Amino acid sequence: MKFPGQRKSKHYFPVSARDPLLEQLTHNPKAQSTYICGIDQTLVDIEAKVEDDLLSRYELPKGNSTLIDDDKAHQLYTELKREALISDEFAGGTIGNTVHNYSILADDKSVLFGVMSKHIEVGSYAYRYLCHTSSKVDLNYLQPVDGPIGRCFTLISECGERTFAISKGAMDKLEPSFINEQVIQSSSALVLTAYLMRASDGDGITDAAMKAIEVAKAADVPVVLTLGTRFLIEENPEWWQNFISEHVTILAMNEDEGEALTGHTDPLLASEAALEWCDMVLTTAGPLGLYTAGYTEDSEKRETSHTLLPGAIPEFNLYEFSRPKLKRDCATPIKVYAHISPYMGGPEKIRNTNGAGDGALSALLHDLAANRYHKVNVPGSSKHKRDGLCYSSFSQLCKYANRVAYEVLAQHSPRLSRGLPEREDSLEESYWER
Repeated sequence: MKFPGQRKSKHYFPVSARDPLLEQLTHNPKAQSTYICGIDQTLVDIEAKVEDDLLSRYELPKGNSTLIDDDKAHQLYTELKREALISDEFAGGTIGNTVHNYSILADDKSVLFGVMSKHIEVGSYAYRYLCHTSSKVDLNYLQPVDGPIGRCFTLISECGERTFAISKGAMDKLEPSFINEQVIQSSSALVLTAYLMRASDGDGITDAAMKAIEVAKAADVPVVLTLGTRFLIEENPEWWQNFISEHVTILAMNEDEGEALTGHTDPLLASEAALEWCDMVLTTAGPLGLYTAGYTEDSEKRETSHTLLPGAIPEFNLYEFSRPKLKRDCATPIKVYAHISPYMGGPEKIRNTNGAGDGALSALLHDLAANRYHKVNVPGSSKHKRDGLCYSSFSQLCKYANRVAYEVLAQHSPRLSRGLPEREDSLEESYWER
């Protein structure tokens, strides 16, 4: 499945195409494309190996995450550069990663709302952000700002401990006026992160996000929220429960965020609890793999041919071959769950845990957009007689999300540099076909 997106041509000349003279006699409408859009705090991840005395000089508690101002960030970056301590610089941000990965998987357009430095120099943070973002991501709607975008320093001590220093820069300065309503109304999904809801006084990104949410809801565009960090959620879980219930269609979280939101340490029970507030849940659970949960119509449920799995909900994957639906579209909604263990047992060496959840979410969004693409271009298909939220079943969504997450774990960057191979020698066909 790679629609939306361009097909790879086997031949330079279209040998299988119709006669060009006969083609003039008939009119075949061009396939309509689709896309997703997202709002993010644009930032660059800077990774460096440092001595403990550097942490002390910059008053950075070892192992903690600390907000620093622009001046201190500039001094830190200058020293790291001068001493050649920087190992990697990547474009970052949860939603930036997700829309980039979506465009790589779908080979098609996505749209990112956020801010970007007005004046960009070669080698600057903004320059690196643009260089590491897919050309398929439409950045024309970014708001120009004075000053730098956000910077997240990951400072790795000799013992392996990671210390984070975050400089916000202008990343929260997005104004509601830079949210293009028409772009959102025509999209397949609006993707947001919980961080957007906690802007400081004077920053407009929360108001911009709320405007986008209202536009999406009015246009019946699914709103997708990824929670980002447990520390933000556990401050006020009831507020987030109400927010999700009022605004969110699909929720993405890991097991720690699920526990902070629902109180359940078991990711399956956390997913079940979250279904009281939204229509679908994607939960990544580290070495346990990942779960999908959602609703389907009782009369349309499909039993699995896989082994029935034990858990806090016995045989919870019984109907995992069903397609996800919006709860409101079900006359008799039932909850459906699916699970998959890490692909091929996980990478032999995990190079990076940042971005694996973003990769899994991008796979789900690709499937969601493919469903709309197919519905628009093949409206008479039996696939759409019973309208679904996604193109594939809960089970297939698990497989796809799991495969993409593996690809991110096996590389150093949190963003995909290439799409998945169409056929893999190392992957038995039964992984996709069973």
